[in-house]
Amino acid sequence: MSVSIKTSREIERMRTAGKYLEEVHERLAEHIKPGITTWELDKIGEEMIRSLGCTPNFLNYNGFPASFCISLNDEVVHGIPSHSKVIQEGDLVKIDAGLIYKGYHSDAARTYAVGEVSPEARQLMDVTRQSFFEGIKQARAGNHLYDISAAIGDYAESFGYGVVRDLVGHGIGTHLHEDPQIPNFRQHKRGLRLMAGMTLAIEPMINIGRPDVVFTEDDWTVITQDGTLSAHYENTILITDGEPELLTLSK
Repeated sequence: MSVSIKTSREIERMRTAGKYLEEVHERLAEHIKPGITTWELDKIGEEMIRSLGCTPNFLNYNGFPASFCISLNDEVVHGIPSHSKVIQEGDLVKIDAGLIYKGYHSDAARTYAVGEVSPEARQLMDVTRQSFFEGIKQARAGNHLYDISAAIGDYAESFGYGVVRDLVGHGIGTHLHEDPQIPNFRQHKRGLRLMAGMTLAIEPMINIGRPDVVFTEDDWTVITQDGTLSAHYENTILITDGEPELLTLSK
């Protein structure tokens, strides 16, 4: 495993990439309303990324045919935008996006409620988001990678939720996916020691039911095996000697 330590120049570029991606998420969220298709959201988001002088890093990544992964309800991640997928009142919409700025990547995901959703759905969203923040309490130089994993998983599982095992977070930098892989559940070992300058994409994927998932026939979309709702929350972070710096979240 080779985990890169970023230079100050690289970190500045990743800060900018993260700032731009946060802006895209905020602006795109305004368009998530009943009646819009996921294809339309993808095209709006892609235009936003390109208007910032950046490149969508999901487009054509291993053949992925869109700039955004947009997943609805029981779809966990990697939903392919489509003319036939129309956003409805009560949906949970997961938008995972990334961009490249001067050769450096950012990656972040959000789950949005469309109009009124059930209390169960709202709690799932809130717990998934908070599990990320529980995890990054451990994300500082001197701690170990799987301290993050344990904190995320223990928190989510305390609510009876299923923490997805088949998909994990990752390092990020000049490539979208770099070492190390970052599980969202407790491991038998503590993992590598964290060092200042590491950049990581931490992304809990939490199901309201069991953790098991199914990869569908399009070879991309992942759904919950039991048909229950799923939520996703992700930010790109920088490890420091103190509190981690969130590169894709400033507010």
